[in-house]
Amino acid sequence: MPPEAATGGLAADDLVVTYPGPPPVRAVDGVSFSAAPGECLGLLGESGSGKSTLGRAVLGLAPEVTVAGGVNLGGLDLLSLDEEGWRDVRWRRIALGFQSTSALNPVLRVGQQLAEPLRVHLDLSRHEANARADELLTEVSLGPWAAERFPRELSGGQRRLVLLAMALACRPEVAILDEPTAGLDPATRNLVLDLLARIRDTSGTTLVVLSHDADALEMLADRVAVLYRGWLAEIGPRPQVLGDPRNPYSWALLNARPTLASVKDLRGIRGAPPNPTERATGCPFYGRCHQGREELCAPAAPPLVPPTGEDGPRLVACIRGGVVSLLSARHLRKAYGGGGLLGRRPPVTVIDDVSLDVREGEVVGLVGATGAGKSTLGMLLVRLLEADGGTVSFDGHDLLAAGGRELKDLRAQLQMLFQDPFEALSPRLTIADAVREPLDVQGIGDAASRRDAVRRTLADCRLPTDDAFLARHSHELSGGQLQRVALARALVLRPRLLIADEAVSMLDPSEQAKMIQLLKQLQVDRGMAMVFVSHDLSVVLRVSDRVLILDRGRIVEEGSGGTLLAAPRHAATRALLTAAGRDLLFTGANGAHGAYGPPPVTTQPEPLGAGGGSP
Repeated sequence: MPPEAATGGLAADDLVVTYPGPPPVRAVDGVSFSAAPGECLGLLGESGSGKSTLGRAVLGLAPEVTVAGGVNLGGLDLLSLDEEGWRDVRWRRIALGFQSTSALNPVLRVGQQLAEPLRVHLDLSRHEANARADELLTEVSLGPWAAERFPRELSGGQRRLVLLAMALACRPEVAILDEPTAGLDPATRNLVLDLLARIRDTSGTTLVVLSHDADALEMLADRVAVLYRGWLAEIGPRPQVLGDPRNPYSWALLNARPTLASVKDLRGIRGAPPNPTERATGCPFYGRCHQGREELCAPAAPPLVPPTGEDGPRLVACIRGGVVSLLSARHLRKAYGGGGLLGRRPPVTVIDDVSLDVREGEVVGLVGATGAGKSTLGMLLVRLLEADGGTVSFDGHDLLAAGGRELKDLRAQLQMLFQDPFEALSPRLTIADAVREPLDVQGIGDAASRRDAVRRTLADCRLPTDDAFLARHSHELSGGQLQRVALARALVLRPRLLIADEAVSMLDPSEQAKMIQLLKQLQVDRGMAMVFVSHDLSVVLRVSDRVLILDRGRIVEEGSGGTLLAAPRHAATRALLTAAGRDLLFTGANGAHGAYGPPPVTTQPEPLGAGGGSP
């Protein structure tokens, strides 16, 4: 239960908002939160998450719905108010900035609409209200000229600024703002965010900002709550929720957003949004979650508690304690060689004290120059090579200590896509036999179900499924087709983790692009984790959530693609970026700086041939 709101603050306790239907829709499902005086609470979520419904229900502006639970404004129970009681509260103590500009009256001038709540609720004279309206329009970067305009005479962005001015007109204790930056150009958006921050800091107004714009909340919010299907998935301090989301939905949502630092191809959240008329009995996100387990997630909705490993103010609703690590390696070591004539040849250390984690559903890029130890590390992670030291844990199992049936079951969930499909696939097997072989080894299903699984997986990998293609051999296929056959063979068991070792390095640019897109799509659709191994950093940045730089058997740097691109720290990272053409992002081929660099210096051009050069 949230703490009681102080004077000027707002608190909701187990708020439930239901549209009558038929069938009924529970748009807000047991949401609890609090916002203290002078605090900005951001409510983040996709369209349909219940943000706007929540905002209107808190102010009693949704008469068509049934509202249960509690909403407290500085000791006042808002849900107990009748319409007469609301007249003393709306606009003066709590106000709503609407999302749609249809809230503006098309037959009244803007100044009249701003002056009306000032005269009704603050008892200002006509002259005082008009002067205050001009001030409000100036504050939102419009100006007194807009007071004489009708809404239809303003642009969409300008109308949204008017709505913001109306919400703030009476300087309420609490302002609920529904998508206040939507439809604004970047410059105006930043002005609005600066204005809201200034109002919060100088007046102590509590702000509750309902938005799908995580970047706006990054600039404004003190705390962030993430909504999904009317359910509170995560709430906590802004740096934690936006910088290191722990609920699987929060993690997927924030990974899908574009930013100026984004260099990877963006993908939406797997699966389709739920049917709003069907209330989930278990975790509402279970059907789309990359780490969901029926026996854990289906029986009951998860409680809102601190995630595993934390005891601070952040709360997460996930029965597994938040996004979890699928694979965890610690202090791995591997050396080759040694011995030789008279035992004088020293061993060569290939992997030297490497530790890494791969979360459920995450793509980790592993980059290094030739000979850095990438392929060796990949094979150690799936135990195709035995480590000289260290540990590898997969889903809580000690992979290096496993044997017999346990190891066989674990290997069904861990698959590797090798660099050279010509070496990975037997030339004696047909395509059908090569893709089916993992099912045969694991003893999964009967003959008919295995044939169906082979055809489905080939179709997923964008390959033909007719009998003629299934009867072909590896030497009859192109390189691109053969690599997709190797991918189908790796995916036919539906693994939870795929190690893709230089999976596109042997393909031409066109086939490489197709393969990268295919890998990313299948990774998202299946919710599997992936370690994408490559020497080409430009390729890794396109698909990876997080990148590890391997140099001489050691991980020397780690970060998001945008971080590594903007501020590489290690010399090996800078060398890889240079080799991948990073300098071209800063300096064009003709010497002019590009989008990331400073503008070119404007000078008077020299005459042709000046300085002894050729024209």
